[in-house]
This record gives sequence, C-alpha cells and structure tokens, in this order.
Amino acid sequence: MTGIRTHGFRSMGTTVTLLGPAGDAAFPRALDAVSRRFIDEERRFSRFRGDSELSRVNAASGRPRTVSAPFAELVSLALDAAARTAGRFDPTVHDALVAAGYDRDFDEVLAGARGALHPAAPCGRWAEVEVDGRTLTLPAGVHLDLGGIAKGWTADRAAEDALAAGLPWATVNAGGDLRLAGDAPPLPVAIEDPEDPDVELLRIRVPSGGLATSSVMKRSWAPGRHHVIDPSSGRPAETELLQITVWSETAVEAEVRATDGLLLGRRAVERSPAVCVTREGDVLVSLAFEEAA
Repeated sequence: MTGIRTHGFRSMGTTVTLLGPAGDAAFPRALDAVSRRFIDEERRFSRFRGDSELSRVNAASGRPRTVSAPFAELVSLALDAAARTAGRFDPTVHDALVAAGYDRDFDEVLAGARGALHPAAPCGRWAEVEVDGRTLTLPAGVHLDLGGIAKGWTADRAAEDALAAGLPWATVNAGGDLRLAGDAPPLPVAIEDPEDPDVELLRIRVPSGGLATSSVMKRSWAPGRHHVIDPSSGRPAETELLQITVWSETAVEAEVRATDGLLLGRRAVERSPAVCVTREGDVLVSLAFEEAA
C-alpha cells in the first residue's frame, strides 16, 4: 500500500497503531484523539491499575455500585456476548486468570514477577451480574476481567475519533484488534504462524469493519499457561486450535467471536469469516475471506 502514514504508541499492554492517508493535515489531531481515547479507557478498564474504575468495581464485589455510562455499556455488551456464546465468552474469568498466573501486566508476568500458581478458580457466574442503568452489582466473590473486549471496544471508538478529528479514513490496530473506519482502502493483513511469528502463513484482504485474533501461544508464560480461559474448567483452554483470526463489522464483535471460536475449534469457520490454525498445522480459511495477492 502507498500513501499511508502510520504512528504507534504503547497502551493496554500492547502497541497501538494509527494508519491514515499520508500528507493529511488532520493526522496529528487524529493521533492525539486516538491516544487520548486509549489513555482514558485504559484508566477505566485496566485490572492492573489500582486506581482504575474496574479495580474499584471489583473491590465492591457483592454491593451495588454506580458506574460510568461507558463502563455500564461495555459490561452489558460482555454479558450479552456471554449469553450468545453459551458462556464461552465469560467476563467473570478474572479469578481464573489470576490463579493461572496472569496476575499483573503481561510484561511483568514474562519477567517472572508473578505470584504462586493456584488451583483453577470457578467461572460462569456472568448470569448473576446485574446492570440496571448505571448501577452494577457483582455477586459476592465475583470479579470482572474486560481486557480483550475493552481493547476491541476502544479500537472501534478510537477509529471514529480519528474521523471526527478530520481524517477521511482511519485504521486503528491495537495489538491485533483492528478497526477500519471511513472510506478506508482494503487492508492486506498478514496471518502469522502462531509458533513462529517470523513466518507468514497467508495474507487476507480486509475491506472494512473489524478484525481480532485470539491465540493460546501469544500470551503464554509457561507450558499450558496462557490467557484464554475455558470457563467450563476454570483453566487455560486446551483446544484443537492454536490461533484464530475473525472478521466482523466491529472490532468488539470480532473480539467476542475470536474468543468463542478458539474454544469452539474447527467449527468456528462455519460461523464467521475466519482463519484458523490447528495444533496439527492445518490452516482453515472461511470462504468469506478474500485472500490477498
């Protein structure tokens, strides 16, 4: 692709990149709007910050709490996703993640700065979470993790922020959660080998909407320890897929379908436009994807 300007920064434990038309005078304003969006939403949804709204909500487990409108909106989206996926997407996996060793920012986890591993923690209590307007009540002992869905949700809003700042089109890529907005040119996206990121398996052409990838390899810190929890067991998932990339109309919905698809396995390509990589090395591609030259 030519005529594209890019700029990246760190937020939400990953690299966020804004892509827009080269030479457009609105790009600096758009970049400022995108970075401010990620700063604000990380402050709202991070489970690794003691001053975040999520941390305050989790500390109030068992008691009603008034939350911000964006927080109530995202929790409602997460609960709807849990219902639609029969609980495979579960925002109440927080304690299971902590028990598995993902108890702090991932860079610190990789550096070995984590607590002791614990037996699997129960999940599946999302149906007991109550949202009434801006009043949120978590059952006693239940805590939320909104990391993945918050990243997709923020990418969606940041892309719209870039348009509001004056860009005719923008793409926001938050560590694989990607959203195209406006009259964006079709974007070729490389699908990496989950076992060797230097190897490109294929390229797909994304014409619009959102894309998300879920993998048991990328955020892994020990054999059998990774960030995708199987709510049915409370343990890191053991699935027939190593990785799945899913397209949807928004990044937040792609994020939900990617998590769901990783647990579904091979059947995921029948439900969404997706690229799946199996443990045997097979690459399964939904016919709804156009392979890039």
